[in-house]
Amino acid sequence: MKIHAGDVVLIITGKDKGKQGTVTKVLSDKNRLIVEGVNMRVRHIKKSAEKAGQRLTYEASLAASNVMLLDPKTKKPTRVGYKMDVKGHKVRFAKVSGEVLPAQSTTKSAMKTKKKMKATEGTEATDVSKTAAGAPPKKQPFWKRAFTGGPDATEDTSKTGKEETIHGTLTPVRRSRESNG
Repeated sequence: MKIHAGDVVLIITGKDKGKQGTVTKVLSDKNRLIVEGVNMRVRHIKKSAEKAGQRLTYEASLAASNVMLLDPKTKKPTRVGYKMDVKGHKVRFAKVSGEVLPAQSTTKSAMKTKKKMKATEGTEATDVSKTAAGAPPKKQPFWKRAFTGGPDATEDTSKTGKEETIHGTLTPVRRSRESNG
């Protein structure tokens, strides 16, 4: 993908047309981007016995075709091209001014160290989070992972009959449109 994390982009279509923002995350397999402060969504979390209800705002992803990179020299939207520099490295450049785009802060060596750190953290986390059968836990929606602290923070809300399990005890649940029988 020609746009990388940390690039400043201009939104060219959609409800946020004309806004500028910094790319925080690139989802290259889906050809989508997450831009800081753009395409804001609200997720309503229902109240529970332990927590009050919440309204969580977060940035949803945009299609990469809906943004254009801003030229660092002219501050105008531009397309991106590739060329070889003097040392023989492939670099990105802005087609409007010919300016070479700055290298990203996450170089290949930095990415390798991040992967190593995630691998060491991941082995500990997967050992703890796996069930007794050895299967990984069920993947949850983005908003649950991001705002509730992962799979351990969610409580068991499987409702059987008129009872709900909370912290291992059965608690009667009153429902408005059910008979008492």
